[in-house]
Amino acid sequence: MFRRTTLVLLLSNTRKTELPPASATRVFLNSLGARTAPFALATLFLLSPPPAAARTVRIKLATLAPKDSSYHRSLVAMADQWKKAPGGGATLVIYPQGVQGGEAAVMQKLRAGQLQAAMVTAVGLSEIDGSVAALQNTPLLFRTLEELDHVRDKLHAQMEKKLADRGFIVLFWADAGWVRFFSTEPVVRPADLRKLKLFVWQGDNQFVDMIKSAGYQPVPLETSDIYPALQSGMIQAVPSPNTFALSTQLFTKANHMLDLKWAPLVGGAVLSKKVWDTIAPETQKAMLAAAQQAGRQMKTESRREEEQALQTMKSRGLIVHELTPKLEGEWRLVAELAYPYLRGKMVQAELFDEVRNLLREYRGEKPLPPANGKKQ
Repeated sequence: MFRRTTLVLLLSNTRKTELPPASATRVFLNSLGARTAPFALATLFLLSPPPAAARTVRIKLATLAPKDSSYHRSLVAMADQWKKAPGGGATLVIYPQGVQGGEAAVMQKLRAGQLQAAMVTAVGLSEIDGSVAALQNTPLLFRTLEELDHVRDKLHAQMEKKLADRGFIVLFWADAGWVRFFSTEPVVRPADLRKLKLFVWQGDNQFVDMIKSAGYQPVPLETSDIYPALQSGMIQAVPSPNTFALSTQLFTKANHMLDLKWAPLVGGAVLSKKVWDTIAPETQKAMLAAAQQAGRQMKTESRREEEQALQTMKSRGLIVHELTPKLEGEWRLVAELAYPYLRGKMVQAELFDEVRNLLREYRGEKPLPPANGKKQ
């Protein structure tokens, strides 16, 4: 305090004429004399404002992925790279295992700004824009994960633009393998599943209405409620990928699995565009590169782990029910009967048609005829 007051008084005794900073400094130093000049220089240095520090953004990300799973480990690795990004980087705080709630709750918090990012399935992403549903909401459409890769590679740019227009940047796309039916009783044909109370994601009201009309018994719940609901008998069947069934131990209650690739479980990570736009371009570039590396790693790991998870569950008592071509035909008929309902209601009509034609192109088949006389 003494040094600051002394400096102010000394400066007040210099000439009244306004001078550029360099000239004012010379006058000040001359007035003090050679002996006190070093002290004055040190004082000026101490009182000068420090250079602006690079701004570090803090981002909170929620996911249902279990802690210490390969998905979680990939996010942790991404967070480490974000810290090292140029321009101050970013601090990523990860909330795994549904600690911020199910996907419906996470998306609400994301829109409210309580979270800045989320890694969710197509169900959550569809709350931002329905285009993502084209990759997941059409059962038995994809035959292989390579087909999924082909379609996603063709469509990701337009889906990312739609999500950006609604305020969210896609960091990466990912998938968790095939959804299969796990149940407390054997299920081998559609009629068997109609007898059981079936878990569906809470908030997916259109899907609930659709399967109710087809004679099924949907029970909307958050993902965190699956295991206790199986214990209590509230639900008796769960559509789930192998890795999730193993990590949550739901297979210990629903110990029958139908070996039918119902649909791929597709998802990705998104970040608030409002937050993204505050980040320097050089930092954005490094963050996006790290994020896409995480997405590639997740895809590779999840596909490797899918078969491993199945073998582990079988060794612990899971009963797998194989399908004959005739039984698979029954399921395919049920799925295809739902396509007219899905098109335009749960999946945007143009994208529904485009996905089907991209698959036919990939398989070397002719494109479908235009719907309602319009070009597909």
